Amino acid sequence: MAEVAFRNIQKSYGKTKIIHGITFDIAEGEFVVLVGPSGCGKSTLLRMIAGLEEITEGEIQIDGRVVNDLEAKDRDIAMVFQSYALYPHMTVRENMAFSLRLRSASTALTDERVNEAAKILNLDQLLDRYPKELSGGQRQRVAMGRAIVRDPKVFLFDEPLSNLDAKLRVAMRAEIKSLHHRLKTTTVYVTHDQIEAMTMADKIVVMHDGIVEQIGSPLDLFDSPSNLFVAQFIGSPSMNVVKGTVGLDKSGQSCVCVGDSMWPLPQGVNLAAGSEVYYGARPTDMYFAEQNSGISAQVVVVEPTGAETEVLLKIGSDTLTLVAQGRVNLKPDDVVYLGVKIEKVHLFDGHTQVRIN
Repeated sequence: MAEVAFRNIQKSYGKTKIIHGITFDIAEGEFVVLVGPSGCGKSTLLRMIAGLEEITEGEIQIDGRVVNDLEAKDRDIAMVFQSYALYPHMTVRENMAFSLRLRSASTALTDERVNEAAKILNLDQLLDRYPKELSGGQRQRVAMGRAIVRDPKVFLFDEPLSNLDAKLRVAMRAEIKSLHHRLKTTTVYVTHDQIEAMTMADKIVVMHDGIVEQIGSPLDLFDSPSNLFVAQFIGSPSMNVVKGTVGLDKSGQSCVCVGDSMWPLPQGVNLAAGSEVYYGARPTDMYFAEQNSGISAQVVVVEPTGAETEVLLKIGSDTLTLVAQGRVNLKPDDVVYLGVKIEKVHLFDGHTQVRIN
């Protein structure tokens, strides 16, 4: 295990800057997920840790040693790729043993490491098969096994589940998390899927346009997003956000006016009348209210998922999602009234998009 440290990391391709001065630490044994939309720089950052991309400026340290100028093979890391990258002419056993043979490890040590990794990953019965004889999930486990046998200081995962079907992705998420719990190796995992990030990470690093927007535990980011981007990126379905102006409702209470609708403000939030704000509420923090007692909305789509029902709604020019428990008797064009759990409301500055409450 090892600590990983980033100090003012920058990356440019010619005059185009991709990474803009990133600084943060990964503790020994921590499972950290780099998450963000495509093009945010997360895979580039991972490849710089691995030594597959040069660092334009700044330092990356692994276990206290600056690795900027070290070859990839000398960094004591193991990387699992999206494409599995298995040798088709080698058996599972040979694929897993390959890196140790390159290091001229003894046959006894190689066999011991391969057998141990195969046992951990339930590959015991597959060691003599070739990649073409394996399912996608089995190939991914072989790629993980090849990383495990090296006993590295740091594991790097570059969107390893993106080629798998939905059910298998869920199973593999659990396997990777269980593997980390067992081995306790420092792990850096890249994904654009925030559900993967939420379910797997000890700590999430949210990236956007080459900068770090926020770092924290999954629930910290979900409950207290530092800005509008993080608020809408973390959580599925994403947070509902409307932009309005602080004013007074019919009873004289402060609210956020969005067109003809009035959204209640949490107690203790004091904003000057006329202030522009983004008003956020997660789909699970909204509910159907009594007729004429809430915010009027029109049903667009009803999506039953079994235990829950997602309802797409139109309020003026804004489209929102409400997640209701159980099943609802609604159809498109129905008019409904919405309430908001006041204690769960998120407010962001209308100009800077920084969190207010």
